[in-house]
This record gives sequence, structure tokens and C-alpha cells, in this order.
Amino acid sequence: MDIPLIVHLLQLNNDINWKYRTKPSNKYCLGMHDNSCNWPRGKVVGGSSVLNYMIATRGSAEDYDRWAKMGNEGWAYKDVLKYFKRLETIDIPELQSDNTYHGTTGPLHISYPVYRTLLAEGFLKAGEEMGYQTHTDYNGKDMMGFSYLQTTIKNGTRMSSNRAYLQLARNHKNLYLTIESIVKKVLIDRNANRAVGVEFMKYGQRASVFARKEVILCAGAIGSPQLLMLSGIGPAKHLADLGINVVRDAPVGENLMDHITYGGLSWSVDASIAVQMFDIINPVNPYLRDFLIRRSGPVTIPGACEALAFINAKNPKVRRGLPDIELLFVGGAIPMDTFIPITMGVNRRMLDLWQKYTGGYGWSILPMLLKPKSRGQIRLLANDVNVKPEIVPNYYDHPDDVNTMIAGIKAALSVGQTRAMREFNSRLLDDIIPGCESYEYNSDAYWECAVRTLSFTIYHYSGTCKMGPRKDPTAVVDPKLKVIGVERLRVADASIMPEIISAHTNVPVYMIAEKLVDMIKEEWGYSKSRS
Repeated sequence: MDIPLIVHLLQLNNDINWKYRTKPSNKYCLGMHDNSCNWPRGKVVGGSSVLNYMIATRGSAEDYDRWAKMGNEGWAYKDVLKYFKRLETIDIPELQSDNTYHGTTGPLHISYPVYRTLLAEGFLKAGEEMGYQTHTDYNGKDMMGFSYLQTTIKNGTRMSSNRAYLQLARNHKNLYLTIESIVKKVLIDRNANRAVGVEFMKYGQRASVFARKEVILCAGAIGSPQLLMLSGIGPAKHLADLGINVVRDAPVGENLMDHITYGGLSWSVDASIAVQMFDIINPVNPYLRDFLIRRSGPVTIPGACEALAFINAKNPKVRRGLPDIELLFVGGAIPMDTFIPITMGVNRRMLDLWQKYTGGYGWSILPMLLKPKSRGQIRLLANDVNVKPEIVPNYYDHPDDVNTMIAGIKAALSVGQTRAMREFNSRLLDDIIPGCESYEYNSDAYWECAVRTLSFTIYHYSGTCKMGPRKDPTAVVDPKLKVIGVERLRVADASIMPEIISAHTNVPVYMIAEKLVDMIKEEWGYSKSRS
């Protein structure tokens, strides 16, 4: 599980992936099985940090300043920066002296992958050719521009939350971890309106554990709202319809956000300078041996992702501030890979279209919509934790999301037209997406059809237990992460984000946890944390 390149293979394992799927739709996920998108989530110690692509991004300072302006005191960038610094050990030499933005003593190691393809170097040269800043520290003062990936990798190996945090604390006397355990609900004293513990199942046996002080849910943007609703905290009518006793009427499960990308932008190249799985697993090649012996070679690249660009696709001349698109560069072509189309969940028509490319070499760009305006929801389908909830992401429900994604596609196509990428004899795979044959290729109408067909998640589900001031009727938790209306119950994960950040969510969730540590210590009179 700690080998960076094989990240997408982990999604095939039922033992470590919850394998959620979205409710079928006739407006998005049209190129996927049953018009339903795969939503992987980690079912393992370390959660989804064991399955993710190890990309370390914080987002823009403006992301957090916007949280604060919504009434979330203490969440502006000036307030949370110290937690980003606290959690990391930056292993990138040129950034280690930047103590304004980076830390050197935290549990989470952040580094550049030790191996880099010529294609990734070409991507940065393409950015320079297009007039963007390159080699930027997107976790520093300004995130805009083209950069190599900063990753949660140490010595060529994944740094999950388990490895970074739990292994350091495993011998603490006040830590007890129970595995193979499914929490059924939070136990609430209805007379005191207070959380007192949780009920869980382990090896078919029901058990309860009681809290001396408080209960903290960290089950993610799917699991946390599911557990709150099963515990009687959520939309009153919805809970009553399922026979759940209502403890608190609250907008739990609303405000669902996600980062999506379009998966149909790949180019072929002549030379074997790309990263393709069939080469990696071929025993004739030295790649696996190099990794096992020296932790080197292309196996250290996280899922073949090597670089990214934060841009303003709708206003390309704006080169500072909040980006609207991330261009994620992949040193391999998605249609040519043996496994990625399967983990994406594409349907038979897409597999048949791409079959002719199997065994080739190429590269891809995934344009990721950073600030979606569409909002979805999560609802229970039964009063049973073993029944997966209904997930309705409402991708592209807001027309601005369609327009921004199309602008991102055009920006990616411009990268492919640069001299830097043409030097590899790059050729766009411009097959017509099935179902979009009636539209003129490269028209906005065509691209809208294409994105509704072949967009998929980048795994950043958030917002379903929204943080806000107690007077905000759309808020579930307050700025102290306390569930509004129920004492001694908090939520600390991506579900509390009032608005999704313009970044991959893994490192920001660590920040949320680090900040919560200080809030807990302050409230309960423990010694102060390090700054």
C-alpha cells in the first residue's frame, strides 16, 4: 500500500476500499457503468490517506480568508498557517530555509518524488512558453503557475496518516485503537442533550464505549454525516421517514462538494519516455527491483502524477490570487493504461474506444475544477450503518461549472500545442466521445457533452457537516467544530469545510486536526501545544 505508483490498484481491493458509488444520473457520469461514478474511500487504518495520490497542497490564502468572512473566527489563513507549518517536515532543500511558510519538525514528510520523466520537464517548459511562472512553491506565498508535485512521500514511500501520526503515538498509554470495528451511532443522553459515547460492532458483537469528556467524529464527508443522521442529528423529516428518533433538526448531508476532472485529454508519443503499468510490472525491466532495493525509479511517482499548474482558465491574464483550474500532469496516457480505466469505472463503450491504444505510450492532463458552485447531498437509504448512503453530487448543476471546465480543457489543449510538448511528437487522441457524435468536435457544446460523459472524482468530498457561526441556519458545526445543539460532540474532517478549497484536501484535513488539538487543550485546561 505504500508504493506510490500503484495507487490506483488499491482501489480494486474490497478489503481497504468502501467502494461508494453515486446515484445514477442522466446529467453526469454518463460514460460510467450505470451512469454512476466510483467514489473510493479508505477502509483501513489511516483512512483515505492510504488510497490517495499523495499530492500535498494547501490551497490559496484566500480560501481560508473566505472561511473567516463567513463567520468562522480563527480560520483565516493567518490563523491556520502555523498548523500547516507544525504538521510538516519539508524535505525539499530549497524550501527548508523558508520558515515563513514551511516547517521542518512535523510528523508529515513532504518531498519531490525522486524520479522525473522528460515529459514532466516538458510540461514545465510548456508553462514557461505560455508565460506562466514555473518551479513555484504553490504552498508558499503564491500558488499560481507550473510546478513539480510536492508529495506526502518519505524516501520513496507513502506517508499516510497512519505512518506519519499513529505509529509515533502507538505506545501512548492513553491511546486505544480497535480495528475491524464499525460504529453504528453516537450515544446521546437525550435529557442532557449530550454525546456520551458510541456504539459499534466488532466481529459480529455489539459493544459501547463511553467518553469521559467528548466524542469526536472523523469519519469523512460521507461517514460523518451518515453517523450523525443515524444518531438522530440531521434533516428531521428525512430521519422520521426512516424511523429514526430526531435529536436535532440540522442540515447534515447538505452542501456536498467535490473536485472533478475530465478524463479525455491524452496524447501519444513515439518514445517509451512515459510511465505505463505494463512496463513497470514486466519482470524484464528493473523498475520494481530498483524500488525494493534503493527506493528509486518510476515506481516512486505517485500514480504517474508528476506536476501541476494552478491557473485562472476563464481569465488567463490573471496570474495571481485564487485559481479556478488545476492542470494535473500525468506521465502516462489514461487510455493506454491497463488498470486506470477500470478504476475510473468507465462503461463498455469507453473501454472499446480505448482498447486500440493499449500498449502505447503517452501523457495526459486532468483539468480539475477547483471552486465548483454546484452542491450535492448525502442521504440515508436505511436506518442501518451497513447500508451505504445515497450520494447525489449534482456535478455541473451550475452552468458556471461547465463553462469553467471547458476553459480548463482549452488551457490543457494549449499546453499540448506548445513547442515544448510537440518536441516529443505528441499527438492528441481526438476520438469522439461516445454519445457526443451529434456535436461539432471542439465546440463548446461538444465539450459540455464530453465532460458530462467522462468526468470523475479526484476524491475531495467535503462540506456535508458545514462549519459556520451558530446563527447560520446552514451550519452543522460551529468554528470550534462543535455540533450545534448537541453538547460534547465535534466533527473534524473535510466535511466541516464551508467551501471547498482550491487544493487537494489531504494536507488541509491534517491542518484541521492540528487546530482542533489546540482548541481541545485550551477548553479542557491541558498544556499548550507547540507553535
